[in-house]
Amino acid sequence: MEPSKEYLFEYKGVYFVTNTSLEYVASLEDFEIRDSDIFLATYPKSGTVWTQNILSLIIHEGHRNGTENMETMDRIPWLEYNLKNMDYANLPLPRVFATHLPYYLVPRDLRKKRACVIYVSRNPKDVMVSYYHFSKYITTVEEITDFNLLMERFLAGKVVAGSWLDHVSGWYSHAEDFNILFLTYEEMKKDLRSAVLKICNFIGKKLSEAEVDSVVRQATFENMKKDPRANYENLPDDMAAKDKGSFLRKGTVGDWKNIMTVAQSERFDQVLKEKMKTLPIKFIWDINDEM
Repeated sequence: MEPSKEYLFEYKGVYFVTNTSLEYVASLEDFEIRDSDIFLATYPKSGTVWTQNILSLIIHEGHRNGTENMETMDRIPWLEYNLKNMDYANLPLPRVFATHLPYYLVPRDLRKKRACVIYVSRNPKDVMVSYYHFSKYITTVEEITDFNLLMERFLAGKVVAGSWLDHVSGWYSHAEDFNILFLTYEEMKKDLRSAVLKICNFIGKKLSEAEVDSVVRQATFENMKKDPRANYENLPDDMAAKDKGSFLRKGTVGDWKNIMTVAQSERFDQVLKEKMKTLPIKFIWDINDEM
């Protein structure tokens, strides 16, 4: 049941991939925040890369008009996984970071309402199914071919970033500590333009109608999947098994129905749905539900 130490280590109740270190993660509480910083916080497989790309298109005109070849991953690096040893202190402003950290492990200064935090959540059945496929493709994550085993680990929080419920409920219940905008993957799928305008308004970026149109057009999942700057296709070979899929797979709502059996879905509901009632958001489980 326990995850392999070869792939994950635990720090303060959260699991991390071993391409970072416990010491580095612990040091992030003292990470120096600038007021202009923007943090994109998510539980894994909740639309992080999609929102990274949206932010990149909003902030960087060059990305929007196609003149920059810089990859999203370089423009919006991961806070806890500094894979390229970038000098985070001297990145051009505004600095934008992606993170899967729970609210209590982020830099202390963030909890003084300094900087902007955008938190994106997604219905947990789709998150889990996406993680299942992701584990086959990303070699730094343990591949679990038995879906039942993966589901039990997911429900027990023995996967990257720990418990989905703890992550989401932690950020929502401590919202007053942060300058934060909450979005859901499903609302972004339903009305991408509204989500783009909410983000622009939140981070104080004024775009013309034509620029907003351009962001929305380029940020659709289909267009993003074709854009090498946005689709993570250039991950090093030692990180990705490129014969087993792609980083961006389907980007849909309700894909869990294609893999979970009725018994698995009921088991999932038994463990999570009751606890989810305390969350201040209603999750959409299928593309046809109130979308």
